[in-house]
Amino acid sequence: MSEEEAEGSIQVEDTSEKENIEPPLKKAKLREDRKSDRLVKLEARLNDILSCTVCLDLPTKSVFQVGIKLIKFKDEISSCLCRNGHLMCASCFTHLLADSRLKNEQSSCPNCRTEINRNICSRNLAVEKAISELPAECPYCNHELPRSHLKNHEEKECLNRPVCCKFKRIGCLWEGPFHKLRDHEDKCDHPNMTGLQLMESLEVIDRNHKDEQDLFQNILNLLSFEKIAINDLQLKPYRSDDFIPQLCYESSRFNALGQQWVVKATVVGNEKSVQRVLTYQLVQKGKVNLNVKFLMLRSPFSDLLIKPEVHQQEFTSDLQESSHHDLVLLDPMECNRMLDANTIKLRMIIFQIPSSEN
Repeated sequence: MSEEEAEGSIQVEDTSEKENIEPPLKKAKLREDRKSDRLVKLEARLNDILSCTVCLDLPTKSVFQVGIKLIKFKDEISSCLCRNGHLMCASCFTHLLADSRLKNEQSSCPNCRTEINRNICSRNLAVEKAISELPAECPYCNHELPRSHLKNHEEKECLNRPVCCKFKRIGCLWEGPFHKLRDHEDKCDHPNMTGLQLMESLEVIDRNHKDEQDLFQNILNLLSFEKIAINDLQLKPYRSDDFIPQLCYESSRFNALGQQWVVKATVVGNEKSVQRVLTYQLVQKGKVNLNVKFLMLRSPFSDLLIKPEVHQQEFTSDLQESSHHDLVLLDPMECNRMLDANTIKLRMIIFQIPSSEN
């Protein structure tokens, strides 16, 4: 064979002996490393198992399961189970029920499509306790601690929690982390300001306080009227006759001030809206001229937080319906909880305006 052919030929290495050689042993993992990895994996697995099937987050309100009638939920950690065990947090649960009520459909689990409703769900304490022991990060200092301790830490212990200056009452607008509060208050200029300098800030504070004071003073004055009617109402849902039926509510007829009345309510915000508002109107079932003031409050034993607003309406033979007024809730998300209930329970107070004030 020529030298050129030898140089151009491909040499194949014999690997038969190397294939029979066992690979070197891997380094054994330390027991502590295995233990820490196992703990991390357990927390991650529990997060996936206990998370809400709708928002994919761990519940922060109550945990419910099928079997016992649900009364109410305002706990720190809560969730709900469908018949097949899929978890939903309280806010998503009520939002699903409210969506179904708006669309006139049967509410169902988003995973398995089994029926869910308020009557077959109750709290699951075992899941609540398990979630409360899972670690969570403080949003201010990123410190990890059990979820059951998180609220107390955020409100009282965290050095980075946001606070206001104690001189806020005289106009200081400083806000910052707790660990800087003392330094700021030692250097705050507001305690050393003259009365003339503080007047502008105090006027804004007084204006806001006056609005609240005027509202309650107005209600107090109304209670001195001669003719007052207090009625506890139950608004029941029904569907409108529109081309696209809308969810509406209406109370039974009730007597007040010698007349018969009905309260009607509608929902502003469809099933795709997160923020929903309930608007209501007072309807007189008669043609008597009557000038009244009225306001809506929460019913006895209810935990709804309603901001009272006084409205006035003059009913005539040609006008038997008042304008629509928003039912103002301090927590807008409470509207979903009202919508998933079979009835909405409220208290209405009607004041007849004396003819001398007309």
